[in-house]
Amino acid sequence: MNSQGLDEFAGWVEGLMRRRGYDIDSPRGGGKSRIADEAGVHRAAVTRLLQRQSMPDLETMRRIAPLLGVSVRDMLIRSGRVTPEELPLAADLLPPTDWQPTMEDFARWLGVPDERMGVFVKVVSQFLEPDAADEPDEPRAEPRRSARD
Repeated sequence: MNSQGLDEFAGWVEGLMRRRGYDIDSPRGGGKSRIADEAGVHRAAVTRLLQRQSMPDLETMRRIAPLLGVSVRDMLIRSGRVTPEELPLAADLLPPTDWQPTMEDFARWLGVPDERMGVFVKVVSQFLEPDAADEPDEPRAEPRRSARD
């Protein structure tokens, strides 16, 4: 990463820290130590970022992101380590809401070989489609009671 990218990322993180109430501007404010303690990271990692010396590693980002109210995905994208395309949102991976998967889709997801696809579809369909022989055409009559009942 170039120094401009590090500077932009550090500036973004500084803004997040200030909005969350971390006093990172005064030498005795304790904000850097507080965020490091709350995140469970070394104070030096926070200091190096704020002084634009180095980008935090993945574990540091994972721990700091929730304290700053952002996702790890946002941290990674803002840091320049990944692009939005390399780390899509889960919603971007979902099919359209009106899409209905077919039996063949389920077979593929389960790893059914192509040569057994027809058998899979036939067998599974038997369990899903109502069988006319199992459904009564007329209401069932009450069982006869014996004189002893």
